[in-house]
Amino acid sequence: MFIAYFSPLFIWSTVFIFGLIIGSFLNCLIWRLHKKETLGGRSYCPHCRQTIAWHDNLPVLSFIFLRGRCRTCRAKISWQYPLVELATAILFLLTWQMNSVQPDFYLLLARDWLLIVTLIVVFVYDWRWQLIPLTVVWPLGIAIFILNLLLGFFWLDVLFFAVAAAGFFWLQYLITRRKGLGEGDIWLGAFLGLSFPGTADLLLIMVLSYSLGAIVGLTLISRQRKKWQSQIALGPFLALGAVITLIWGERLIAWYLGFF
Repeated sequence: MFIAYFSPLFIWSTVFIFGLIIGSFLNCLIWRLHKKETLGGRSYCPHCRQTIAWHDNLPVLSFIFLRGRCRTCRAKISWQYPLVELATAILFLLTWQMNSVQPDFYLLLARDWLLIVTLIVVFVYDWRWQLIPLTVVWPLGIAIFILNLLLGFFWLDVLFFAVAAAGFFWLQYLITRRKGLGEGDIWLGAFLGLSFPGTADLLLIMVLSYSLGAIVGLTLISRQRKKWQSQIALGPFLALGAVITLIWGERLIAWYLGFF
């Protein structure tokens, strides 16, 4: 591969910076999806709506230099922005390293980066507004489905796991009479089935998601920030469980099987 001509430090730095840029775009995407705005046009402050200059729109760095405040109106800039940028950069770098020794490197990387992008958008959007952004989940799910076919997965197997995962959440949706989760979670389940067409991976995602959700829920209740009857969005925990499975799934599964 042509990347063999570059030093590892140069490659890692380039991937990290690219991840920061994509993370900055995701922040813009999340906000404009919420406001039902197009992606065209310059970025602006959500408080004073002043157009943001390019030097105030540098991923992470601008947040640090501006001390977390808009240059014009001095309103606070949400910590979401640098955290999303850093998370995207770190996950892009981790998946680059993870796939770098694989024969289908570019296909795997494209699939995993699309998966990361979708999961980050789902995490933030559902955490903030208790909605799954299906306009992101649907097209990127189709793209990941195609990439999995190119990677050698049989199309019926992939669709089986998509239907099985969606069916799992659909049953919960019916049993709880639409109170336990929303329709978006059913579609997110289908997306996860398309992305992780394997029983072990999907089971690990479910175990991690519900365990993390229970821990966070009990913590919020103990601190009186939530009540027992309060609803907590499931999407962020499914996204987090999927990211953990993507990066460390094989190790976790091997560790668990080692007990038998």
